This record gives sequence, structure tokens and C-alpha cells, in this order.
Amino acid sequence: MERDFTSRSHHDMGGLEAGHIQYNEHDYEFWEKNVDAMLVLLTSMSPKLMSVDQLRKGIESLPPDAYEKMSYYERWIFSITQALQYNGVLTTEELSRKLEEVQSRYETEEV
Repeated sequence: MERDFTSRSHHDMGGLEAGHIQYNEHDYEFWEKNVDAMLVLLTSMSPKLMSVDQLRKGIESLPPDAYEKMSYYERWIFSITQALQYNGVLTTEELSRKLEEVQSRYETEEV
């Protein structure tokens, strides 16, 4: 079987001119810290509920427009969700129910 390694995916910037990298320090949002911690837990439990390879695969499978629109941790949470569904840890229905529950909490709060 022959594979073509000459084409690149949209996320693959290796060896290309990409301009200067900005090394600005920034504060992480609370939810970003939670996503980071969640990945550590999910990949270090025994048994592991997902792998870092699954995280990478999920991120790299995003269509170019979604990849460009999503932030770093939005890509992570998308990929984590996909991996947990694939691994049978949670279902789409369970996730939908929880999202509706959380959303209803915010709709009832007075601003």
C-alpha cells in the first residue's frame, strides 16, 4: 500500500513561513483551566478513559473552518467530547441533557 505524504492538512504548519510568534503571557479563563485539568484526569486514570493521541486525532479531524474559528481549548473540549463518546464513556443524549440543565440555570438567573 502506497501513501501520499506530500499533501498537508490545514493544521500542519511544519516548515512553512508563519510569521512571528507572540509570546504574550495571558490569564487563563476558569473554564480553560478546567478543560486542562479534565484532560489530565481522563488520560491518567486507571483505566484511562481516553488517550492524548485521541485528543490530537480529534483536533486534526476538525474541518478547516471550524479549526480556524475555535480557540485552543475549544478544540480540546470538542475532541475530548468526541473521544468520550467514541469510547462509550458518555452518550450524545447524556451530554444533551446535561447541557440543557446547565443552560436552564443561566436562563433563570437575574442579571
